Amino acid sequence: MIESLLVANRGEIARRIIRTARRLGVRTVAVHSELDADLPYVREADEAVDIGPAQAYRNAEAVLAAARKTDAAAIHPGYGFLSENAEFARAVEAAGLVWVGPPADAIDQMGDKINARNLMAAAGVPVSPGTTTPMASAEEAVAAAATIGYPVMVKAAAGGGGMGMASAADAAELAAQYEKVRAFAERMFGDGSVLVERYFPRVRHVEVQILGLADGRVVALGERECSVQRRNQKVAEEAPSPAVTPELRARLLGAAQLAGEAVGYRNAGTVECLLDPDGGEFFFLEMNTRLQVEHPITEATLGIDLVEAQLRIASGEEPGFDPAALEITGHALELRVNAEDPKRFLPGPGAVRTWVEPVGEGVRVDSGYAEGTTVTPAYDALMAKLVVSGPDRETVLARARRAVAGFEIVGPKNNLPFFTELLDDAEFVSGEYDTGIIGRMRS
Repeated sequence: MIESLLVANRGEIARRIIRTARRLGVRTVAVHSELDADLPYVREADEAVDIGPAQAYRNAEAVLAAARKTDAAAIHPGYGFLSENAEFARAVEAAGLVWVGPPADAIDQMGDKINARNLMAAAGVPVSPGTTTPMASAEEAVAAAATIGYPVMVKAAAGGGGMGMASAADAAELAAQYEKVRAFAERMFGDGSVLVERYFPRVRHVEVQILGLADGRVVALGERECSVQRRNQKVAEEAPSPAVTPELRARLLGAAQLAGEAVGYRNAGTVECLLDPDGGEFFFLEMNTRLQVEHPITEATLGIDLVEAQLRIASGEEPGFDPAALEITGHALELRVNAEDPKRFLPGPGAVRTWVEPVGEGVRVDSGYAEGTTVTPAYDALMAKLVVSGPDRETVLARARRAVAGFEIVGPKNNLPFFTELLDDAEFVSGEYDTGIIGRMRS
């Protein structure tokens, strides 16, 4: 096992990684910006280094300098920031440090959505109809759409997290959206490449947790339902998916394993798919080459610690459990508690005057803030993840209602009232929902 770990992230995910590392006897190093000096994860690490202004978490040299200063043996990037930056992964290893993540080549291959689609298709993973090369102009996109069939989705080839995409119902709308997406992609990702693929108006978003083991095997650990989204951003997830039958699960997990094997995957990753709820067909969407925000619900239903598995695999060890012996037990739900208003989901940062986390059977809170801290507009709005588990979905929903009612936050705006609404929504309670559920709740 590695002896010391620098966590190149902040907030709840840094705190969560530090918790597991401490349990394993690994010395931890936190890095923080000037704005984050008072956050809980900074105090909980064995050592902390101020790396500068707000966006310093994206400064690879500052992070590496902190690792050298503290004699860290390894770097865990969490999610976001530098986590899917292949050049950073290479720089970490070039510095003689252990990279707690997938091979840089796998990050590169999956970082471009067009390349990823082509690789997956070649590996036998189902891919929706779409373009195999970047669209050089709106005219080229319109010509491709005529073959694919409307409606279509215009997507940035680079980037991720649901950013840089728009649907189009006809050629005129496609031409307009092409220009918007291309400009956004160029501005946000430094790459204006755009692809066009079939758009499914009614679809579910289901993903599979994969783990590339130290011995070269890739295993698929189960699926998560991620269809509760606003602006293509996930808000709530559950495992297992209410839409997935045992037969469909076998196909999903088999395809995800093929996807990982196609790129020689190691460590934790996620294969995201779109599921047609009517026909039961699914299509590869993208691979996230990192730990997902929603990983705790997989942990809850399998009784494992994915961060421990990451650290063990990076150390050349077995993951800490026998993948062949794992069995999904019960149900789990994650609610992303964000600093945003619960109606329009606009950011609402501020000083935290009161922070009271719920407790109870099957309740877990991964939080990045506490009373006396401040949620700033410089970062993502995520404050905490409320994770609720139990023997079945009905029990989990009842526990989640109590947990939401018992979560008290005063200061920043928060979306807890939205979750009160969601947990009583007939469509959500039925389990027969899709990615349009929030739009229907707000109509």
